[in-house]
Amino acid sequence: MMNKKVFDKLNGNTLLLVITICLFFFMYIIGCIVYSGKGFTHLQTFLNLLITNAGLICVASGMTCVMLCGGIDISVGSLVAMDCMILAYGMGKLNLPCIPLILMILVIGLVFGAVQGFLIGYMKIQPFIITMAGMFFARGMTAVICTDQISITETTNKLFYAWANFKIQLPAFLGYVNKKGKLQVPFIRISVIIALLVVAATFFLLKYTKFGRSLYAVGGNQTSAAMMGLDTRKIKMKAYILSSFLCSIGGICYCLNTMSGSVQQASGFEMDAIASSVIGGTLLTGGVGNVIGSFFGVMITGTITTLVNTNGKLLSSWANIATAALLCFFIILQSVFAYVKNRSK
Repeated sequence: MMNKKVFDKLNGNTLLLVITICLFFFMYIIGCIVYSGKGFTHLQTFLNLLITNAGLICVASGMTCVMLCGGIDISVGSLVAMDCMILAYGMGKLNLPCIPLILMILVIGLVFGAVQGFLIGYMKIQPFIITMAGMFFARGMTAVICTDQISITETTNKLFYAWANFKIQLPAFLGYVNKKGKLQVPFIRISVIIALLVVAATFFLLKYTKFGRSLYAVGGNQTSAAMMGLDTRKIKMKAYILSSFLCSIGGICYCLNTMSGSVQQASGFEMDAIASSVIGGTLLTGGVGNVIGSFFGVMITGTITTLVNTNGKLLSSWANIATAALLCFFIILQSVFAYVKNRSK
């Protein structure tokens, strides 16, 4: 009986998480072996994964919460683009200070999520339809604000520029001496700290709060959750509010990385977030998942892109092909685990 309980627990969460983490380290070690002469073994290469994907980590964390309750949100990429455009246009064209703009973006995220969550939770409209409408709205509003690409420079806003270029240096002994004999000290950016705090906060929320446990309950079986006295409509609404809020934080991190705003920005970001969550072990049907797995899912997709770019001879589209193959693999793996679990009951 004990072995069966352990096996069921592994099927539900732990085993998928372990597979994801092991896959990331396996891929990264292979990269270090194959591309050791191209700097892949340097700590900064790993840190660049975090820097480049800080925004996606925040968005994937929010996506995990939505998927846990059996939902989906395909509006996140457009919301990130709108956030970047608001920041770029506000600072570049209107000469507004960055802090009020950042606060406005966070409020927009809350309102955006509340509207979508109300329509999905209380009006019982399909999440795909509502979030698709949200996707078109946010992308359209981005173009309404401005159709040009706007860059954020030091002249535009000194404070935001300073945040974007601020380096949090790690101990010097972790660095390396380049070919010119200069010590390269590894560093991270503010966006990485924000992303890691988001992951830690989301992990705590899902594991140790009533709301987190409610997400798992609603995603596992909505009827049973309602019979337990849970307000499933309110829980779903809160999940979408949280998702859009974390997406807005991700938009700020993304803008700190790109320092620009454009209509086509963050195109396909929603698919990257969903793929990262699924690769991280979150079931599309809800009820099973972990934000730590989603974090490593982002790191896996980022590693694939880095491997392709480091090779230098492969087309960038190979990264998408590899991600698609991994996504199919994990979906099949989830289906197999679900089948085995049902047969063992």
